[in-house]
Amino acid sequence: MFKSVGLIARYDKKEALELTSELAEHLAKKGLEVFIEDSLVGKLAAKAQFVPISKMDTDFVITIGGDGTILRAAINLGKPDTPILTVNMGVRGFLTEVEPRFAFEAVDRILKGDYRVEKSAKMAVSVGKEALPDALNDVVISTGEPSNILCAQICKNDKPILKCQADGLIIATQTGSTGYSLSAGGPVLDQEVNSFVLTPICSLTVFHSLVFPAESTLTVTVVRPEKMLVLIDGNFRKHVSTQELTVKVTKSKNSTAFIRFESDFYDRLRNMLLFKGTE
Repeated sequence: MFKSVGLIARYDKKEALELTSELAEHLAKKGLEVFIEDSLVGKLAAKAQFVPISKMDTDFVITIGGDGTILRAAINLGKPDTPILTVNMGVRGFLTEVEPRFAFEAVDRILKGDYRVEKSAKMAVSVGKEALPDALNDVVISTGEPSNILCAQICKNDKPILKCQADGLIIATQTGSTGYSLSAGGPVLDQEVNSFVLTPICSLTVFHSLVFPAESTLTVTVVRPEKMLVLIDGNFRKHVSTQELTVKVTKSKNSTAFIRFESDFYDRLRNMLLFKGTE
């Protein structure tokens, strides 16, 4: 079924680079055309083509790293629905599927068709009239300076619902509800709940997280200061200092496809995040 594969890895960990080289050799022996992200040129010994992630037009992708590596892949892949196998080489690795020792077994199962695809919703983000990359995890809006308070007007479907003063705001998908939003006091959203959550960062007003239907349009207009920083999935940054300090978030037509085996959302919660050690 699959004839080509892309490899994306964290470049600050020796074990991740070694596994990437070994996987490249293993996949090539299986008859697949192997592409490796070009930021790894000179960092590993592998006979493969090195290309930018945005040019990685492959049948599936393997990430070797943690959640940060996965988000970097998801935000940069030219084909957003490319299935991704996630190998854990991170600290927490909530989004990852297999541990390094099972990577080769996982690859062989994929090539036999023994897997399922889990699709995760994304958010479409724009600043003024400019479209920004889709967010798999979250959009963070702040002044870019920890000591500056963000004053903003929040609207749902163009109707003002509240004003807030906080260090910043996090708008997260179901997937992103287990990340920064959770650390800031937000709820975990079940993956079958078609919604996203707005969570303030150190709010000065009585303002807790709000959950919105995914079909709604959320607009955040910064009242002061006259600048803002928009951060998407911890990878894409947009500094804005124009008169139109407005961020609009809606459900994206795109989604991210993860290759899964036996595990599901609550397996990952139980094993990696909320409930570990309670059984």
